[in-house]
Amino acid sequence: MCWFFVLYCLQLYFFKVTSCDEIQMMHRPPPHDDFSLKETKPHLGGGKVTGDKLTSTYDLVEQMQYLYVRVVKARDLPAKDVTGSCDPYAEVRLGNYKGTTRHFEKKSNPEWNQVFAFSRERIQATMLEVTVKDKDFVKDDFMGWVLFDLTEVPKRVPPDSPLAPQWYRLEDRKSNKLKGELMLAVWWGTQADEAFPEAWHSDAASVGGADALANIRSKVYLSPKLWYLRVNVIEAQDLIPSDRTRFPEVFVKAALGHQVLRTRISMSKSINPMWNEDLMFVAAEPFEEHLVLSVEDRLAPNKDEILGMCAIPLQYVDRRLDHKAINTRWFNLEKHVIIDGEKKKEVKFASRLHMRICLEGGYHVLDESTHYSSDLRPTAKQLWKNSIGVLEVGVLSAQGLSPMKTKDGRATTDAYCVAKYGTKWVRTRTIIDSFTPKWNEQYTWEVFDPCTVITIGVFDNCHLQGGDKGGGGGARDSRIGKVRIRLSTLETDRVYTHSYPLLVLHPSGVKKMGEIHLAVRFTCSSLLNMMHMYSQPLLPKMHYIHPLTVSQLDSLRHQATQIVSMRLSRAEPPLRKEVVEYMLDVGSHMWSMRRSKANFFRIMGVLGGLIAVGKWFDQICNWKNPITTVLIHILFLILVLYPELILPTIFLYLFLIGVWYYRWRPKNPSHMDTRLSCADNAHPDELDEEFDTFPTSRPADIIRMRYDRLRSISGRIQTVVGDLATQGERLQSLLSWRDPRATALFVIFCLIAAIVLYVTPFQVVALLTGFYVLRHPRFRQKLPSVPLNFFRRLPARTDCML
Repeated sequence: MCWFFVLYCLQLYFFKVTSCDEIQMMHRPPPHDDFSLKETKPHLGGGKVTGDKLTSTYDLVEQMQYLYVRVVKARDLPAKDVTGSCDPYAEVRLGNYKGTTRHFEKKSNPEWNQVFAFSRERIQATMLEVTVKDKDFVKDDFMGWVLFDLTEVPKRVPPDSPLAPQWYRLEDRKSNKLKGELMLAVWWGTQADEAFPEAWHSDAASVGGADALANIRSKVYLSPKLWYLRVNVIEAQDLIPSDRTRFPEVFVKAALGHQVLRTRISMSKSINPMWNEDLMFVAAEPFEEHLVLSVEDRLAPNKDEILGMCAIPLQYVDRRLDHKAINTRWFNLEKHVIIDGEKKKEVKFASRLHMRICLEGGYHVLDESTHYSSDLRPTAKQLWKNSIGVLEVGVLSAQGLSPMKTKDGRATTDAYCVAKYGTKWVRTRTIIDSFTPKWNEQYTWEVFDPCTVITIGVFDNCHLQGGDKGGGGGARDSRIGKVRIRLSTLETDRVYTHSYPLLVLHPSGVKKMGEIHLAVRFTCSSLLNMMHMYSQPLLPKMHYIHPLTVSQLDSLRHQATQIVSMRLSRAEPPLRKEVVEYMLDVGSHMWSMRRSKANFFRIMGVLGGLIAVGKWFDQICNWKNPITTVLIHILFLILVLYPELILPTIFLYLFLIGVWYYRWRPKNPSHMDTRLSCADNAHPDELDEEFDTFPTSRPADIIRMRYDRLRSISGRIQTVVGDLATQGERLQSLLSWRDPRATALFVIFCLIAAIVLYVTPFQVVALLTGFYVLRHPRFRQKLPSVPLNFFRRLPARTDCML
């Protein structure tokens, strides 16, 4: 066991001298305290805690008390005009807050069924007034009211059944009974009440109009089900070109909505061309568009003739779940087809198009980057595995939000949150005119893979006046910031309550827009299934059996994000395009000098460990610390004499390192790091270039300066790549006889080495080599070694380049 003792001594010395410094560097505080993560201790779930797990219905948010008033209907209301009818509506007033129902024309028995919610924190009255009025052009007439003492209002806590509404006789201002009755239900509740999402809220009293009210309510959205559509164009037969004196240059153009792809021009320039080429599209259920294919003849550089077309409904296309081939089909080509409901004359030809078309259910349609994807399941539900757990997120509040706009001459922010995980999007209600909004809304997702990321963004609502239902024009919701949390970094069944900085990069630099307060819990239903997921491929197997090219993935991801944003912007209320694109990080593939620097420093950080080991070994070889060098000699001698201990020693060493680093394991989730992103010291011109449009909209002199800078950087990269190629060519020249003398020397050396190694035991050779490498500095010289001198003299192909 002496080898273990030597290893133990080295372990202690190594961590004492080197690793503590590295650990301190790894866990040094961020450059700006305002950009750091802060752990909090909110009063979750009303304080009902059992062990480490909270046990109330909304256990990841702070309870918020509301007074709910449900105005159902009225009956037998008195007529107020000569026609014997009235235009009634109900007004709910509590102190300075007032909400009204819609009004009905000439109806004495109206039905409203509307709910009003008043936050208990803002209530400054003791009486609730529910008044029925008659709509009039000059002044609304009082028809009666019902008064409630807030101390007598009952309290309801889900899962109790809803409170049954009751009939109340209307009274005048002197408490005399009047004709007519009003059906009401009044109770105290929390945000867990089922009436909460659709209720009119007192903090949104300044918002008017049905469209504007719809824009501030909390909603849950689902992304459309996306498929990859594979169109394998094989061949065409019996084409009839207009000019039969020339060989046709035929290609196939396929269009699905705004996606247009085309094959190459067929090499067999005849009326029976062949391609055997795949075209990939993204299609979304329900399938609203047909796949339109046209066979065209290239007559001139900008002139194509359509030889035939066909439109294929996607509802009738085969769906493939694995790599088995789908049967091919022949499609008749027509000169004119029915497109967009417009019927045209059909002229049929004998021309046909041979294709294999299928909807690929075995792929996952990527609408996010694979580095922080929230869903990795294949499209086909038959291929889904069972869920491994549940993710619960409580969106508590935000603090210190920056003013995003001005209204009535003063700065204001109307903030709401959007969270995206898998195909489920959630949107909290909008808190009107507050820099410290409190949402206290809780949402749940099923988890199928722990190596996924949830994204939570904060936005400013710029549509409180209604309109712009599609979200395509007009005002745009401003981004305040977003947070990403990787589930695999979370401990199971632990509640993480932290305040995350909301950081946004502007052309002027990185800016903190505020903080968002979240409570997160990841609950695992089966630890064995979750551990098994770490042995499975990250993406469905079709990505590895029939992989798509990088250019295909980039194009398909762009199409997928466009489809998702378009579909969600058509919901009511819409989740707007700018919100979806920010959550999906659409512009992350564009060139950025800042990102390039950040990625370079990330690579250097990864290589930093190897560099540290190399420096440590160099210190060993130069006897900087004689005790450590002697221990290394002993360990090396033991491993050479007992080679069966090499692998156990390596794995034991890794085990000890892992146990040692457990003391410094991250206790908090990761968050946006300005230092890692090189955002804290980015040059203004680099940021201006990053925010430039594509194609560019900057003046010519700025473009010339940036082009010259890019040429300079590319020149350095070109030099490094050339040096790497030179070293590789020198290795190849060892046996190529390009330098006959060098190759002869190397061949003779190989022969001598083979004879010596054949007659000498391997352990002796290993010991001699190791002791030579670890020799004392007095036996070293500062000149390069003989093998290095020989290698540097080998020829490369650099002198053959122009």
